[in-house]
Amino acid sequence: MTTSTLGAPAPGRRFAGGLLKTRELGIVLALVVLIAYTAIDNPRFLSGQSIRDNLLNTAILAVMAAGQAVVVITRNIDLSVGSVLAISAFTVATMMSDNPGLPMIVAIVVGIAVGAVAGLVNGVLVRYGKVPALVVTLGTMYIFRGLVYSWAGGQQVNADELPAHFLSFANDNILGIPWLVLIALVVVGGVSLMMRNYRIGREMYAIGSSPDAAELAGIKVARNLIVAFILSGAAAGLAGVLFAARFGTVDASAGTGYELNVVAAVVVGGVAVFGGSGTVWGAGLGALLLTVISSALAVLDINQFWQQAIVGSLIILAICADRLVAVRIARSLRKRDAHV
Repeated sequence: MTTSTLGAPAPGRRFAGGLLKTRELGIVLALVVLIAYTAIDNPRFLSGQSIRDNLLNTAILAVMAAGQAVVVITRNIDLSVGSVLAISAFTVATMMSDNPGLPMIVAIVVGIAVGAVAGLVNGVLVRYGKVPALVVTLGTMYIFRGLVYSWAGGQQVNADELPAHFLSFANDNILGIPWLVLIALVVVGGVSLMMRNYRIGREMYAIGSSPDAAELAGIKVARNLIVAFILSGAAAGLAGVLFAARFGTVDASAGTGYELNVVAAVVVGGVAVFGGSGTVWGAGLGALLLTVISSALAVLDINQFWQQAIVGSLIILAICADRLVAVRIARSLRKRDAHV
């Protein structure tokens, strides 16, 4: 196996690719059915404000899901993203409160940098500490959250302390499309392009398929794993800036529970928890589906429990589908080898 042959299609890969497209189409169809049913019950669900709110809420989750998808594709997981969002949001909100004249681009760069540093810490600990990502990021989730609580000291940054241009960014648009949505599309599209068309993306898929085989093929596993975690951290850091701009009030509890929603979006979107397959666009669609489910159940006045039950069921179904794909690929490869 060489890096030049990583993209070579095999029967199993073609089957997996076809199934992934089917799953993404399934998410789209599920969205159409859910939106149609909810709109029939309550036509206001399709009002301009309702659609805008759903898209803005999806934007933050989709940005985080794009970074998380890269990590999961490498057969890892990042549970610290909610806490990284909190650090970024509180850092940027404090900075903008103390320096109201700073432009928005500075806030974005600082947020991404804070997240990237947190991702670098995760990547180094996972790779060189030889500790499973689940354990490392669970630990850093609490460490990062503790740092925010210690820094905040029970205080919060309120909307009236933030400059108008920072708060208006969440509501500003270009050609009728909110900036937050455009940023989410650029992030998801950019990461998807990297994973599909560039060598580093193909290498990450190879690492997720078989880390040992990737190492033997000459792939720089350590570098790629650290890059994956940096991307996840940077995406969470960017999401923190968007969170602060959208909601205005920021405290140490910002982003609590987001890590589970992000993982759910990635898995429901078709990224295999066992690594090596899935798409970033699928993760973005998963984020949209979860956001619409939450909004639709609220409009339909359905108990919050059912929202959690539905999301849990979708995760289990997605994992079962992943196992079926793995079994089908293994069977195809055995048949191919038997004819060689």
